[in-house]
Order: sequence, then structure tokens, then C-alpha cells
Amino acid sequence: MCSFPRCWACCCLLLLFSLEVQGSPKPPSAAPEQVHLSYSGEPGSMTVTWTTWVPVPSEYGLQPSEPLPFQARGTFSPFVDGGILRRKLYIHRVSLQGLLPGVQYVYRCGSAQGWSRRFRFRALKNGPHWSPRLAVFGDLGADNPRALPRLRRDTLQGMYDAVLHVGDFAYNMDQDNARVGDRFMKLIEPVAASLPYMTCPGNHEERYNFSNYKARFSMPGNTEGLWYSWDLGPAHIISFSTEVYFFLHYGRHLVERQFHWLESDLQKANKNRAVRPWIITMGHRPMYCSNADLDDCTWHESKVSTPSLGTSQEMPYTHPRGPVHIITGSAGCEELLTPFTLFPRPWSALRVKEYGYTRLHILNGTHVHIQQVSDDQDGKIVDDVWVVRPLLGRTMYL
Repeated sequence: MCSFPRCWACCCLLLLFSLEVQGSPKPPSAAPEQVHLSYSGEPGSMTVTWTTWVPVPSEYGLQPSEPLPFQARGTFSPFVDGGILRRKLYIHRVSLQGLLPGVQYVYRCGSAQGWSRRFRFRALKNGPHWSPRLAVFGDLGADNPRALPRLRRDTLQGMYDAVLHVGDFAYNMDQDNARVGDRFMKLIEPVAASLPYMTCPGNHEERYNFSNYKARFSMPGNTEGLWYSWDLGPAHIISFSTEVYFFLHYGRHLVERQFHWLESDLQKANKNRAVRPWIITMGHRPMYCSNADLDDCTWHESKVSTPSLGTSQEMPYTHPRGPVHIITGSAGCEELLTPFTLFPRPWSALRVKEYGYTRLHILNGTHVHIQQVSDDQDGKIVDDVWVVRPLLGRTMYL
């Protein structure tokens, strides 16, 4: 789903190996691959996830300096893909606790049977009084991942504290008996092994009841990453599944469960506005769009939301009366870019049909800076918006 109304066209260790189809088969490998990080929601924590092809211990070495003095052990579980070959992977997870805020750590993961190379990450700072910077995007495939090289460079330069990937991975992770998923997870490793890679499911993860998504990522909470929330600086970030409204054959109870959870989470977050004034939600399918297709968001009332009143045309992002919606689904995939309707919908403030991604800087309790990076124009900023809120708080939807 490559859609763009402000429109712009995951310590656990996870190891996945792809076996050759032709020639002599390679023996299953115990070496970790597809290493990625995620934040568990607890201050001073990080989860590392990786994949192997054989059941080996889940071990982790950590250092703020040479050599690797700290070690942690985790767990692994088998994952059997739903394809005809029923390929089996072993997903490893290690949870790190007691990390010092803002300190950079060097780590490796694996076991005596094989270790990963060394990676670096910086532990997230604690509390609301700092300014997180995030990269935000959706719809990133193993083929045509146009924004990925620039995201890698940004990551090496230390530009971000976390990544929000708003659904649609690999296109698709289940394809070719999950080999596409393996390839994708290896492609994002330079970014995802260095930053908390936070996710939500999209329609392209649906196969076998979202099994590849649930197995490969390690999000906070106990819902297999379908919905969860976490705090980051002055913001409370909520990830939810728009897909429960569309794939009802997996259980209508999910709609009700998510609704009650979301209602309760928003109530708690709203009571905590004095500490964390910003509420940022992310879900894959937008509530509004101007796509020239039959996506649900092109209708006047979508399954995800019904329209609400906006604010002044002169200063629409200063003290807005409703949530500000950002659609950022152009990181690059095999489906190319979805065309827009000839005339923008009334809710569309800007439309950009170019490959790229979003930079989100939560500066403080009253100001958020949003930029759209165009990969087509060699990293040019093609949209630049400040959202300014009164002290009572504001919500954004990604």
C-alpha cells in the first residue's frame, strides 16, 4: 500500500538465513543475522532480536568500552512460515536492562557457534525533558527501497533516536516461503541494529494472520506488536492496527479488544498531558487521502475514522483544533508510487509524489518540527512544518 493529506509521495537478536535452492544445500547456520533493536517501554531498556537457522543459545555481549564486559542471555523460539516449504527459523530475543541514558554501547549477539559483527546504539534518554528525533516512513520493500541508502547515511551520522516504520514491509515478508522477509530484514540491519525500530502492521503483512510480522518484530506489550504505546521525551506514542477493521476473518474480537485498550490508553495519556503534552498515534491506513484508487481513505468517511473540523487556513498548524495528519508512505517498494486524484480533496494541505521519508523532531512540549525529505531530489526538504500547540496538549496521527 503506497499511499501518500499532508501527503508525502525494531535488546533481542534475530537471525534469519536463506538457503540456496539450486546446487548443493548449505548446512544450516548458527550465525546471527537480521539483527534489530526495539524499545520495550521501560527506561534504561532495549530489546535485541535476531535470527538463526539452528537452535543455539541466545547470548549478548555489551560494552561502553573495550572489551565486552557485560553479557546477557535471552530466549529463542521457532517460527515456521506458512508457505508450502514450511521453512523454520529461530527467533532470538535478549532484553537489556539498566542501560545508562544517552550512553553509546557496542554489542554483538549470537553464541559460541557463531557471533554477529559488532554494532552500536545509544540508549534512549529518560524523562520528558529532551528532544527526540525520529525517522518516519511506511511502505518500504526489499525491491526498490529507494529511501534506504539515505536513511543508512542519516543513521551513521547520528541524526535519529528511533525509527517509526508505519506498516508494509518487504512486499511481502511471506513471499518465496519467507525468503523475501529474510532479505528485507538483512537490508534494514544497518539502520535497525543501531536504532530502536518501532513498527505497526500494514495490509502487506496480513498473510497467515500476520505471522511473519508477529514473529520477526519485538514490540512492547503482549499483543504481538499489533497495538502498544510507549513514552519518548515529551510525547506519548501510540501504535495501533488499522488492519483489524479490514481482515475480520482473523477475529472480530480484535476490533473490540483494540478499541477498549486504545480508549483506556488515551484516557491515561490525556491525564498525563502536564508531563507529556504530545500524543502521537501511528497506524498504517490513513484516515484521509487523495489517492486516485479505491482505497478506503478516499471516501468521505473511512473505516478508520470519521472527519472532524479543522482549523484556520492562515495558520493551520498553530494551536490546531484537531489532530494533524501526516501520510508518509513513499520509502520505496515494488508497487512504485500511487497516483493522486486530479484535484486535491478538501482535507489535503500538500501532496508530494516523490520517494522519500519524514523527519520528526519533538523539540519540546509546545513545538514539533516535521520535514519531508525527497530522495528524488537528492535529499532536498520539500516540506517543512512546525506544529505549535498551547500548553493543554495536542494529538498527531501518522
